Amino acid sequence: MTTTNTNTPSNAVPTDAAAAAADAEVKPAKPVRVKTSAMIASIAEPGQKTAPAPLGHALVALAEQNPKVVGLSADLAKYTDMHIFRDRFPDRFFQVGMAEQLLLGAAAGMAETGLIPFVSTYSVFAARRAYDFLCLDIAEPNLNVNVVGGLPGLTTGYGPSHQATEDIAIFRGMPNLTIVDPCDSVDIEQAVPQLAAAEGPSYLRLLRGNVPTVLDEYDYSFELGKAKVLRGGNDVVFISSGLMTMRALSAAKALEAHNVDVAVVHTPTIKPFDATTVLRELNTDRLAVTLENHTVIGGLFETVASAAVLAGVHKKVLPVALPDKFLDAGALPTLHQKYGLDVDSIVAKVLAGLK
Repeated sequence: MTTTNTNTPSNAVPTDAAAAAADAEVKPAKPVRVKTSAMIASIAEPGQKTAPAPLGHALVALAEQNPKVVGLSADLAKYTDMHIFRDRFPDRFFQVGMAEQLLLGAAAGMAETGLIPFVSTYSVFAARRAYDFLCLDIAEPNLNVNVVGGLPGLTTGYGPSHQATEDIAIFRGMPNLTIVDPCDSVDIEQAVPQLAAAEGPSYLRLLRGNVPTVLDEYDYSFELGKAKVLRGGNDVVFISSGLMTMRALSAAKALEAHNVDVAVVHTPTIKPFDATTVLRELNTDRLAVTLENHTVIGGLFETVASAAVLAGVHKKVLPVALPDKFLDAGALPTLHQKYGLDVDSIVAKVLAGLK
């Protein structure tokens, strides 16, 4: 009598379906993970109105009117929106490679001849690696070189090597240097020609890619060196810069559900600082909160605090800012929640401050 072995031989190759079933039995399902990219680093919310590459398009518009405008980058044109200018004016664009000190030295020489350079790299490289060249080659002779820094603050999940959380603190003490922290595409588009026309060097914290368009909904225009009141409010005053003005406006709307009336003052120019406007709004009975995409050390919070002390304004100010520490790597939404830059965290801080 012959018997048939129905067991699968040990050397048999299982079917795809059988293999998948076997894997499912022994392997736990992987949790869905939020992803981020240092190259994209978009801070736009789903469905939010955006404008593509506002810096690049603003530079092209400016260069079409002014033949002195030139562009330079340190191997990061694509990731700082400088490629828009490069493709339109290839003879006026200079790629220096991964050499940020050379980038600024070359820009200084061009400015000495009367050109108006816009140079782009990541903020960490401009602030940490090329500081001496910006200070002595550009700021000391007060040359019109405009440095554009990508990935400022917490706009990338790549960790401390790419997160320029202290760039404003590094640059605030440099004489002659103008510092601009734009909120959205409106700020960037309007800041570019004003920086080109202004005397001396500048540092612009870049938002790149598909950049949210927010300030067009308000009676607002960018004016170099000026803060603007975007909305009034009787209970709380937000003083904000950069992408945190977007968050401030969203938090102000969310706080309406709690019967809290919030004013928002946008301060895109960190230096020179519009102390007159800010202190007028600060010196009231309202809860005062600063909001910035930067470490709590040396940025907007301390700029406001020092202006208040010098003017004799005695006022408690609550900071919404990044901590004085090296930050984690990870997905941007997760990191913003962890470090308190998201709208829910802002609302919670305000409600706690009002108690």
